[in-house]
Amino acid sequence: MSAVIRQDDGKAPRLCALVEGEADRIVAFDHGRPVTRAMFERHVRGVAALLPDASHAVNLCEDRYRFIVALGAAAVRAQVTLLPASRAPAVIDAVLADYAGAICIGDQLLEPAPPGFWRLPDPLPEADGAPVQARSDAPFVIGFTSGSTGQPRPNVKTLAGFVASTAQNLRALADLFDGGTLPVVATVPPQHMYGMEMSVLLPLLGDVAVHGARPFFPQDIARALADCPRPALLVTTPVHLRALVQACQDDPAFAMPRPAAIVSATAPLGHELAQAAEAAFGCEVREMFGSTETCILATRRTACEQVWTPFPGVRLTPQPDGTLADAPHMHMPVVLSDLVELLPDGRFELRGRNADLLEIAGKRASLGDLTRKLLAVPGVQDGVVIQLDADACGVRRIAALVVAPMLSAEALLQALRGQMDPVFLPRRLRCVASLPRNDTGKLPRDVVLGMLRG
Repeated sequence: MSAVIRQDDGKAPRLCALVEGEADRIVAFDHGRPVTRAMFERHVRGVAALLPDASHAVNLCEDRYRFIVALGAAAVRAQVTLLPASRAPAVIDAVLADYAGAICIGDQLLEPAPPGFWRLPDPLPEADGAPVQARSDAPFVIGFTSGSTGQPRPNVKTLAGFVASTAQNLRALADLFDGGTLPVVATVPPQHMYGMEMSVLLPLLGDVAVHGARPFFPQDIARALADCPRPALLVTTPVHLRALVQACQDDPAFAMPRPAAIVSATAPLGHELAQAAEAAFGCEVREMFGSTETCILATRRTACEQVWTPFPGVRLTPQPDGTLADAPHMHMPVVLSDLVELLPDGRFELRGRNADLLEIAGKRASLGDLTRKLLAVPGVQDGVVIQLDADACGVRRIAALVVAPMLSAEALLQALRGQMDPVFLPRRLRCVASLPRNDTGKLPRDVVLGMLRG
C-alpha cells in the first residue's frame, strides 16, 4: 500500500520508491537470513496496515532491520519519523511533548513504556501490493542534534534530500570495494543521522546489504563481520575503533575478519588512532565530516592526510561565528560552529569549533586540542576537557573528567603541566570509572556537568 496525499493545489503528490534495485536484491541480513527487496516490501506493507493512526512516530527499534521496516511503514502511512538524540525516557518524553499524538514504535518490551507505545509483531507481518513509495518532498524524518553543546534541535529531512545525499555517499565509497553487493556492519544506532545515512539509506538506495544487529563490544563486532558473506564496510565511531584496536593489542586470541573498509564519524578521529586501525585491520579508514543539520559533506583518509575533500557541489563559506554550509541536497544553507580554512585546491582544514575556542589572559586554545593532550597521557583510557558555565564573578573555569584507573588526579595534572599552558590546566579534575557517552560516543554537556558537580 502507499499513502494517497493531496497537496493544497489538488494535484497528487510526487512519490518515489522507498527502496531501489531488483526484486531479488539483498537489502539486509536479518538474524543471518538474507532479506530481498521483495520480502522487505512485503514486511513494510504488512506493518503499515497495522500501524495506529498518527501524524508522527518515534522509532525506538533496537534491531536495525526492524528499524528500517518501521521507518518504511510510517512513511507509506504519511507519518513523519522522529529520531530523538537518545532513547532515555526523559528525552523521549520531551519529544512527545512537542509532537502531540505521536506514537512510539519499538521491537522490544519497554518498562515503563512511553505514551502511545506500539510494539512490532513478531514475526513481522507480510502483505502483497504495489511497490512501496513515499512522498519525496514532504517531511520524511526529523532528526535531533545530540545536545553535546546545548539543547537538542529538530532538523527536518525529506526523502528527496536523502536520495541526493545518498548518491553522494555512494560515490564517495565506490573506490573502497570491488563491485557486487556491499555488506555493512554498523556500531552506531540508526536513530543517529550518521547511522541513518550509512546503515539505513545505503541499503535502501544502493547495492548494499546491512547486518541487522548493532554490535557494541569488540567480540560482537568481530562476530557480525564474520556473519557477512564477503568483507563488509564497518560503520563506526572513534570510541568503538579505539576499543577494537585495544582488543587487538591486549588479547592475542582476539581476531576480527578484515573489513572491506572502515568509516568513522560523530567525533574527531585522531591521526594516531587512524594509523593504528589501518595497521591492525589491513584496510583503509575513512573519516566522514558532517552534521545532523547537513548530512555528510566531506571525507578524508585521516591516517595520512589532515585536509578534507568536500563532495561535489558542497560550498563552505567561513564566517566569524563558524562556517556557512550549502549543498545540492540541502533545502537551505546552514551555519555550522566548525571553523574552516579553505585551501586553493578546493579542500579545507578544520580549525576547531567556535564553541570550543578559549581565550584566557590573552592566550588561545581549543577544548578539542586540550582533550587530545589529555588522552595522550600514558594510562588515560578516556577523558574530556570542558569549560564550565560562568560563576558568580563571570569566570568560566576549565574542568576535566578522566578515566585513568592507575593514576591520581595529582599525577594527571603533573603530566598535563608539561603539555599545556598553565592558564588552560583544569581547575577541577575528577577521576571516574567511565564517561557518560551516548550510543554514538558523544558526551551530552548537561550530563558531564552533573558528574563534575557530583
